[in-house]
Amino acid sequence: MSRPTWARAIAAELFLFFSFAPLAAQATPPEALTGAGIHAPSAVRTASGRPGPAYWQQRADYQIDVTLDPATSLVTGQEHITYRNNAPEALPELWLQVEQNICAPGSVATTLDQPPLVFLSASFDFSCKGFVGGDSLLTVVVNGSPARYTVVGTMMRIDLAAPVASGGTALLDIRWRFTVPPYGAGRMGHDGTLYELGQWYPRMAVYDDMTGWNTEPYIGADEFYLEYGKFDVAITLPATYIVAATGVLTNAADVLTRAQLDRLARARGSDTAIAIITKAEAERGESSQRLRAPASQRTWRFSADSVRDFAFAAAPNFRWDASNYTGIQINTYYRPTATLWPEANRMAREAVKHYSEQWLRYPYPHASAIEGPIEGMEYPMMTFDPSGPVRTDLQWVVAHELGHQWFPMLVGSNERLFPWMDEGFNTFIDLQNAANYWHGTPYGDTIETVPLHLYPLHALTGTEQPLITPPVQVRDLFWTGYQKPALMMRTLREHVLGRARFDDAFRAYAAAWEFKHPTPGDFFRMMRDRTGMDLDWYWRDWVYTTNRPDQGVEAITNGDSGSTVILVNKGTMQLPGFLRVTYADGTKEDLTFPVEMWNQGPRFTWRAKAGKRVARAEIDPDGKLPDADRGNNVQNAR
Repeated sequence: MSRPTWARAIAAELFLFFSFAPLAAQATPPEALTGAGIHAPSAVRTASGRPGPAYWQQRADYQIDVTLDPATSLVTGQEHITYRNNAPEALPELWLQVEQNICAPGSVATTLDQPPLVFLSASFDFSCKGFVGGDSLLTVVVNGSPARYTVVGTMMRIDLAAPVASGGTALLDIRWRFTVPPYGAGRMGHDGTLYELGQWYPRMAVYDDMTGWNTEPYIGADEFYLEYGKFDVAITLPATYIVAATGVLTNAADVLTRAQLDRLARARGSDTAIAIITKAEAERGESSQRLRAPASQRTWRFSADSVRDFAFAAAPNFRWDASNYTGIQINTYYRPTATLWPEANRMAREAVKHYSEQWLRYPYPHASAIEGPIEGMEYPMMTFDPSGPVRTDLQWVVAHELGHQWFPMLVGSNERLFPWMDEGFNTFIDLQNAANYWHGTPYGDTIETVPLHLYPLHALTGTEQPLITPPVQVRDLFWTGYQKPALMMRTLREHVLGRARFDDAFRAYAAAWEFKHPTPGDFFRMMRDRTGMDLDWYWRDWVYTTNRPDQGVEAITNGDSGSTVILVNKGTMQLPGFLRVTYADGTKEDLTFPVEMWNQGPRFTWRAKAGKRVARAEIDPDGKLPDADRGNNVQNAR
């Protein structure tokens, strides 16, 4: 998820000034890291942070037939789920998500009527804006017999006649329907004839080795945690509509024209965008012309494997551009009124290229960005994006939502509990990509430092919350879920480990947990195992507390025995040190100290070379690190 206007809002806030009182020094305790998401090593999740020989996770395969009626906005569907129990124990019940109930009468979201979530000067409305709806479950059948089930808000429990044995399979058949809200909890809805459908079908909840069934309700700010599987989906709707969806279109000859098929063939060999449906064709409705005699409805069939969700969008007036990146089809779908979007295909292609070459190869056959009313949301192989008021905002939201293909679509962490592992990691890689795309411009040359400049505006004593806080309890999700974890990762990469050491470990983490469910403990242990550095102190400061850094220069002494500079850590967070000394003869020297400088306590003494007298000392002179109080960073010799 993303807010496209965040970059301009940041610029406005950075004119504000906050001052902070010095913090009392506090040594980091030596005990092992503990907290939410930390587990004892086992054969399932090893001490090295990798999946162990006994690692398991469940699998859910879906066959879905759905009909969308734009005249009434009614979705009617039936699905067949093959659920495989790979857990070592039998399951007496099954839990599913029925997330359209977020709009149902009496739902938590409807009852609370919470105000929009504020992202700096912008907001994100996780309500249904007064729309009353919800899932209507018509039939629920398990293994051929009607099932006894209980709906609890956005979750549904099925009590089984007989437990699903370890290694066994349950077959579920569900028929349901709901009316699409104009704007549904910020992630799905429609704008006139354009529909963007996410969270639209009953789907299996995750059962894992950490907590068993993950039944956290969907009330808005929290996102998703889902099982991987295969989807075969048939979407029926008026023949005038073009559909974009997760998966491969398996009946292209039935729903596309000969001209469109020919253009797609050309796009598969093109590094630049080819218009599959031109602006003129979209405006004239020519995209609805088919190879065969006109029909009132068409069925589009899609297939996808090793994905954790399925979404689709449909409109009668889509423009459609496509290009190729090493066999991956890059698609952009947008309305003729979206005037910035002809560049979106290049933005999308460059993002997929950067993330693939820098971190982990994109494994799916296409990556698609769809313009519409949703402010920014990600699903496997596709994203929903706004039209964008300016090019930089458009590039950010297109690349950010596509970045979620890596975190969490490929590396499937639990977004309902740990948004910093998907939004934060994604923001971190997005900043690098944006710097590359806009290289040589003021925006591109400064974008990676934005989280650092945001630190004094959001890391406020008494109001800041730890990154480990569940998202529905976070008051400043923009900071806690996105920008602070991005700052944490960049500081670790640039100033604690170094780029080569960090990049190697982060790539290894992504590769080890591709199509799996990592926890915070898995990530922490793997980073330690791969880098050879115990980072418990770092994760404790950044993830589990609101510890704050405040390094300063306490004193300069020049005596017969030599010159020294005493550096002090007045804060509660430990970081490396950058010192610039100016000598009495006017020369300067820059020094870098590893974080071990604080091993013996909150003071560190640096000794100048014999014969050198120090006139001035400044800690972190280039502002590389967050600092709660920069007023104590400089001392002049007396």
